[in-house]
Amino acid sequence: MPDLVKIGLTALAIFGGIFGLILVIACLSYIKLFIRAFYSIGFFNPVSLPVMRLKNIPPAQIIDSLIMAYQAGLTDVSRGQLEAHVLAGGNIVQVVRALIVAHRANIDLDWNTAAAIDLAGRNVLEAVKTSVDPKVIDCPDVRSTGRQTLDGVAKDGIQLKAKARVTVRTNLAQLVGGATEETVIARVGEGIVSAIGSCESHKHVLANPMLIAKAVLDKGLDSQTAYEIVSIDIADIDVGMNVGARLQADQAEADMRIARAKAEERRARAVAAEQEMKALVVENQAKVVLAEAQIPLAMADAYRKGGLRAKQV
Repeated sequence: MPDLVKIGLTALAIFGGIFGLILVIACLSYIKLFIRAFYSIGFFNPVSLPVMRLKNIPPAQIIDSLIMAYQAGLTDVSRGQLEAHVLAGGNIVQVVRALIVAHRANIDLDWNTAAAIDLAGRNVLEAVKTSVDPKVIDCPDVRSTGRQTLDGVAKDGIQLKAKARVTVRTNLAQLVGGATEETVIARVGEGIVSAIGSCESHKHVLANPMLIAKAVLDKGLDSQTAYEIVSIDIADIDVGMNVGARLQADQAEADMRIARAKAEERRARAVAAEQEMKALVVENQAKVVLAEAQIPLAMADAYRKGGLRAKQV
């Protein structure tokens, strides 16, 4: 019996030694990370580091993000929020950097909004940067549409070819669910074409291209989009073809073809009437011949009846 106790104690000691060795190795692997976090954000439970690893969460990424947030003054970002975001498949480094940029630029952006934008598949850091430093969009977008200019026709029939540059910044409040850049380009293009079409003369547009930009801005084209239009600048505007004259020429050509068709119809009716008259003449001539053929018969019948006598000389 004492031998069994000794064997059990020996096995327990070996097991405890192995467990202790594993624990020491684990602690040594996290000691550097713990010290860095301790001197940056204060004391926290060191057991949470291996627990993160068990949750399939990279501890270094969590600690580095916490340090980055605390050093930037974002004390409301917690370790639990970072862990939850990682487990949801988000990019915590990008979200924290976006929060820091927004904090430095005095932009109202909280953790929940930034996390929602990131989980929605949008680049939250790029969105915040665009909100701080607006970007310029070419309209039309040659890469997607293949068109070089926006073509509109003024009321005097002259075509104008315009190129616009739209300066936009991100509307963080509508970034989730808001329309994308393609919608902004389409709306601006439609507004420019409509503004050109409402001008009485193309000369007014050429003299003051900002008339187009002002008319487009007044329409509020950035409604329900992820961007806010800062300005619309007409980069280039050229005179195209005289669409009104071409349409009038096409209309005149069409009218001439219609007149020719109507004249041909009248000529055909006249020819038909002439042929009818000729046929009627032939018919009447035939009737005359038939009538003349009846005369000898009538005379012979009159002779037989005694109604017609030869004159005595």
